[in-house]
Amino acid sequence: MDCVQEYIELFENNRTLIDGPCCKKLNEEREKAFVRFKTEGFPGLKDENWRHTNVAKKFATNFGMDLGRKSATSNIKGSFTCDVPNLKTYKGYVLNDNFVADENNRLLPEGVIIGSINEIAALHPELIGKHYNSLAEKGDSTVQFNTSFAQECMVLYVPKNVVIEETVQIIALLQTNVEILTNRRLLVIMEENSHASLLLCDHSATERESLSTSVTEIFIGRGASLNLYELEETTDSNTRLGNLFVRQEHDSRFNHCNITLTNGFTRNYVEVVLDGEGAETNINGLAIGDKMQHIDNRTLVDHRKGHCTSNELYKYILDENSTGVFSGKMLIRTVAQQTVSQQTNRNLCLTSCAHMYAQPQLEIYADDVKCSHGSTVGQLDENALFYMQQRGIPAEEARHLLMYAFAGEVIDNIKLEALRERLHILVEKRFRGELNHCKGCNLCK
Repeated sequence: MDCVQEYIELFENNRTLIDGPCCKKLNEEREKAFVRFKTEGFPGLKDENWRHTNVAKKFATNFGMDLGRKSATSNIKGSFTCDVPNLKTYKGYVLNDNFVADENNRLLPEGVIIGSINEIAALHPELIGKHYNSLAEKGDSTVQFNTSFAQECMVLYVPKNVVIEETVQIIALLQTNVEILTNRRLLVIMEENSHASLLLCDHSATERESLSTSVTEIFIGRGASLNLYELEETTDSNTRLGNLFVRQEHDSRFNHCNITLTNGFTRNYVEVVLDGEGAETNINGLAIGDKMQHIDNRTLVDHRKGHCTSNELYKYILDENSTGVFSGKMLIRTVAQQTVSQQTNRNLCLTSCAHMYAQPQLEIYADDVKCSHGSTVGQLDENALFYMQQRGIPAEEARHLLMYAFAGEVIDNIKLEALRERLHILVEKRFRGELNHCKGCNLCK
């Protein structure tokens, strides 16, 4: 029996247990998603979007799922901390795939909601019914798998004209003594002229084999803005499949930065739809790999209206036997006149055994645009290394300085000063091999 059939039987044999704690909307959407997953299975290497990332092999591990929600009673706040020095935040916690609220969130601006979809759906059924899975429903079969099995979804709702001054921080932790598969969901709704900054921290406190699928849907209304920062700091035994779907309306702003500090096997997909004139999106990514780590980032920026701007910058630094994959597509539709779009991908392979697969794409159907894209793969500049050594800098130190300068361009795009400064320190420690895993979090060290 292949692993797809095993998951199909798991779903069908435990449907009552899966549906039990969930609101009506989750169960309605899981029914539709399961039909697609049952038909399509997991993507294979013959799929163009997955030809360098064998995800079906990862699902074949004999994982367990917490369908009975047993870890929901664990105290993540008492056993795990994740604080960025000098950065005040409102916190939400996700233990495996269970949302845990923080009592300090009662101090949020009036009308702001952070909570579980299963509770919010009872109070605001129209809000959940309109937004949940409306962007992700067209996603690939890994998204359909997540929708089929997800029993929880964290919701952040920011009303019209409301500004959240402090950052909202969501801390996700894998903590288990068995092999586990988790399915996480996040729904963010930014109403007209609202503003927020959101920090997503993904950690692992287990060396057991683990796999997490996550689906995030973000709606940014007219004139609203959202700064989203994602940081992965997991272990060699972790597989992470992240999917982010964003829709922007007129004059909205979206700034995104995704940093992979430590990982095992990672696949991130980002899809941004600019669906209103004057919208602007800025997407940045930094991936640092060594050992046998695998990091795959794929993006789609879909310009559906005119007078919009998009900027994309992804950088990889690969050492030892690590593998990087980048595929970025800028789609400029016929009606998207006066579009300004730029995509840049730069990569360093520090050894002959490191591999980088890059595929920048620019698809233009409008005739009044200003667009560019490009990708480079290379090694550290030998002339620069020689120059620095001639001035008394040891060879290894010179390498670290050049790598740090290469990564700095991405980190400098982070608007939160405290987070930006902390990540500069963490990236430097990562290059020096000083970023060791702990049962807490390296951000607070």
